[in-house]
Amino acid sequence: QVQLVESGGGLVQAGGSLRLSCAASGSTFSTMGWYRQAPGKQRELVATITKSGNTNYTDSVKGRFTISRDYAKSTVYLQMSSLKPEDTGVYYCNVRTWYEGEDYWGKGALVTVSS
Repeated sequence: QVQLVESGGGLVQAGGSLRLSCAASGSTFSTMGWYRQAPGKQRELVATITKSGNTNYTDSVKGRFTISRDYAKSTVYLQMSSLKPEDTGVYYCNVRTWYEGEDYWGKGALVTVSS
């Protein structure tokens, strides 16, 4: 079955950088991406990347975050730079299988950006 292993969360000061990783196994994936949920807010899309390499970002992270895929390792990354306190939240990896079109979610990685 599909298994997701997230890593890279932590505490960073404003202006710093972090890289999140999500290693997915058990299938071939069409779309891979990241969502986040700040305290007291709804979960929102951060960035996605398709099997063909097309990317999509929420406006608030454009120019600061970069999503990428390592196809050999079946891993999606989120490089986060120029971090702001408002980026604080739990970041969830999300993947969609190519054959069944089913979504799977990671357990979440906490990112805390101090001012």
